Amino acid sequence: MIELSRLEAILARLPSLAIALVGDLFLDRYLEIDSACRELSVETGLEAYQVSRVRNSPGALGTVINNLAALGVGRLVPVTVIGDDGEAYDLLKVLAPLPVDATHIVRDPSRKTPTYTKPLKQDDRGVWQELNRLDLRDREPISAATEQVVLDDLATVFAHTDGLIVLDQVSEEGWGVVTPRVREHLTSLANNQPDKLIFVDSRSHIARFRCGVLKANLSECFAAVGQEASHDASVRCSAAAQLARISGRRLFCTLGEDGIMIVEPDGATVHVRGYRVDGPIDIVGAGDSATSGIVVALLAGATSAEAAAVGNLVASITVQQLGTTGTASPRQVLDRWRQTHPDCRRTQPATDRIGP
Repeated sequence: MIELSRLEAILARLPSLAIALVGDLFLDRYLEIDSACRELSVETGLEAYQVSRVRNSPGALGTVINNLAALGVGRLVPVTVIGDDGEAYDLLKVLAPLPVDATHIVRDPSRKTPTYTKPLKQDDRGVWQELNRLDLRDREPISAATEQVVLDDLATVFAHTDGLIVLDQVSEEGWGVVTPRVREHLTSLANNQPDKLIFVDSRSHIARFRCGVLKANLSECFAAVGQEASHDASVRCSAAAQLARISGRRLFCTLGEDGIMIVEPDGATVHVRGYRVDGPIDIVGAGDSATSGIVVALLAGATSAEAAAVGNLVASITVQQLGTTGTASPRQVLDRWRQTHPDCRRTQPATDRIGP
């Protein structure tokens, strides 16, 4: 899918990169329940789960940050909004060891720090299983004053970094960091610096962006164009092509184990095959790890197809890390490449062209 020498050259450039990020930064809090220690609540008679370990990790935008840091990116500059609470303290604490410039993480006392609490319990085979998630977040827009700080910080950060990742996690319009005004501001920034990469991943609003390179999974593509989901290959291609056409932007459409489609606004489509893995998998965060691989490769000078191959490599590693949102190091990426290319002398087509 990508030559080893190209992959090595891309990975070697990552420590010199500075990447900006804007979007919703969450705290992921994992509660490991001790299945062997059972206790009933005197008041309710229900089992009181006994938590033996608490693990905190950056989530949402933080998942991308984790992946970029693991890949060896030299400097990460997030623009985001969190609260001024205990969850904010825990979130900043787990960000501290990473190459993160926290100057533009806005602390708004009127906001909650968005937190996903994820109880985990081992099944009979000893495999960790995630129970019902507990969500803590605001369900209203950020204030106009805080939004203006984000807009000002975004302009400053964009001017002094190599590229920008947009992660729009919150489904309700205007409730997250990437508001309609932020989208308009991004378009203005892109028009002023058209050669600088803006890479956009939006859970529910991907069709509303008019700048940058877009990334969506199939479900998001179908939803964006108002089309019913289908496993038919031609229908899937049609939905992705329609999204690229109406947005006027290049689109990376992730297909799970089937890899990534790269679709141009004119309908030209390239399918970069994925790297299949054996054994149990955990797909939580796979899209964010693919985003990280694609972006660092593009900023390091890769073609779109090469960048998709790197995204596939990274995701194939992270999905094998169960009960956590995984990451991949440069060494793991190179090892996975070698595992999937046992005979490096054998040539194989890098892509399947399936569009006009």
